[in-house]
Amino acid sequence: MQQPTSHTSRKIALVLGATGGIGNAMAHKLLQRGWQVRALHRRAAQMAAADSSGIGWHQGDAMQRVDVIAAAEGAAIIVHAVNPPGYRNWGELVLPMIENSIAAARACGARIILPGTVYNYGADAFPELSETSPQNPFTRKGAIRVQMEGRLRSAAQSGVRSLVVRAGDFFGPHLANSWFAQGMLKPGRPVTAVTYPGKRGIGHQWAYLPDVAETMMQLIEREDALAAFDTFHMNGHWDADGTEMVAAIARAAGQADLKVRSFPWWLLPALAPFVPLMRELREVAYLWRQPLRMDNRRLLKVLGTEPHTGWDQAVHSTLAGMACIKK
Repeated sequence: MQQPTSHTSRKIALVLGATGGIGNAMAHKLLQRGWQVRALHRRAAQMAAADSSGIGWHQGDAMQRVDVIAAAEGAAIIVHAVNPPGYRNWGELVLPMIENSIAAARACGARIILPGTVYNYGADAFPELSETSPQNPFTRKGAIRVQMEGRLRSAAQSGVRSLVVRAGDFFGPHLANSWFAQGMLKPGRPVTAVTYPGKRGIGHQWAYLPDVAETMMQLIEREDALAAFDTFHMNGHWDADGTEMVAAIARAAGQADLKVRSFPWWLLPALAPFVPLMRELREVAYLWRQPLRMDNRRLLKVLGTEPHTGWDQAVHSTLAGMACIKK
């Protein structure tokens, strides 16, 4: 295994999943910090022709170990933000992809950066989640996420470093795959109503993508403070009673009397066998029925403060990026 060198002398990053929400946000954050950013894609030439950001697009597939290792050559970090498209074949694809990233990190001495989820936890860890809370999930996806992190933890014992940053439900501009953009509002249409999945009085934790990317970036820049396998939780945007997000949307849209509809959970059992997205939404319905909040005290000890954009600015930027309001 190649021994890691300092980030200041080797500022090269490979981003897997650069066309997705957190992957794209991390790619641009890295570019802003002066990093050379590579992205792996099955249609690299097409992506390069349409992208002027400075990302170096490499032909390949995250399911092919040789492709990941080749793209990661000389990299100091590998952002593992890749997921199977359309929620399909999670069990067959997710674990091989993380193993490919581990192999690439072992070959070049990189640290793997993994966006974490709350799916890892079951009822025995609720309602406040810390980095040491037990991970006993009761969903299929949660069990796979626990295995992913378990493989990173095991790999750290043989020198492969990794970092997991866990946050709430993502929202932000240019994020198509999210509750905000898929379940609550319709991209490209004016905001006339919001479909809210939770109930009034039940808290919910959100995470603004640019804040998540900045948090990851600041932790990357503090490599000396990180363990070989390290995990941090973000507080993000805590909606204590399920009304703050809706109120922020109403303010951003200029709709003081914004209509709020209940999410049609009753429809999901009928649709789940035919629509993969509905099956996935049904599986995580429990996250809207009880308040789950992450404890960010460990993060604050390292960073001092957590990167945070105010509700109104974050929601306005998100709606503008979805073409729901004017920029």
